[in-house]
Amino acid sequence: MLDEQQNIITISAFTATGELDRLENALNEGLDSGLTINEIKEIFAHLYAYVGFPRSLNAQNLFMKVVENRKKTGKEDIEGKKASPKPEGYDSIEYGKKIRAKLAGSKEDYTGAPYQVFSPVIDEYLLGHLFGDIFVRDVLDHKTRELVTISALASLTGTQGQLNFHFKASMNTGLTKEQLKDFIKVIDTKVDSKQAKLSSETLEKVLN
Repeated sequence: MLDEQQNIITISAFTATGELDRLENALNEGLDSGLTINEIKEIFAHLYAYVGFPRSLNAQNLFMKVVENRKKTGKEDIEGKKASPKPEGYDSIEYGKKIRAKLAGSKEDYTGAPYQVFSPVIDEYLLGHLFGDIFVRDVLDHKTRELVTISALASLTGTQGQLNFHFKASMNTGLTKEQLKDFIKVIDTKVDSKQAKLSSETLEKVLN
């Protein structure tokens, strides 16, 4: 994997786990590798849907300090592109259905799953806000958003079911099998070997 991708993995992982000391190093390495300020801010915005506002806001507050400290030492980091306006006639639910279908590798979005029937409002939030309002922002492409997602899920416990779906989704957005195997290596060497083992087992099930 490219250095930028490896740094996306560690930034996402340590945001998810709340390990701010390790996150600070990852943020500096990410900026040094060429990630823009807005790309990193978008990682935090994306991850709040997976790990909650407390972890994302803690990461954002730390990042503000990192950027300011780098300015004081004369480092000029690239701000990067901002999100484009939403498409004309944008409907968050309809857009969300298209994105979830794409991630699932289907022509149409799925309906009638037990969780959707049991709690329709959860599915409404998933479609309208996560797959709609968040995925429509083009600061990060969908492949990168999936890399962010699997990095967080692979670092947490009890999320193997979601990781299973998002390993498939990451391939449906352009990540290759070889890149996913490299992803496991990064989790193993830079994040947590125990979590890497669990994630590797999940990936093998997906690939088989």
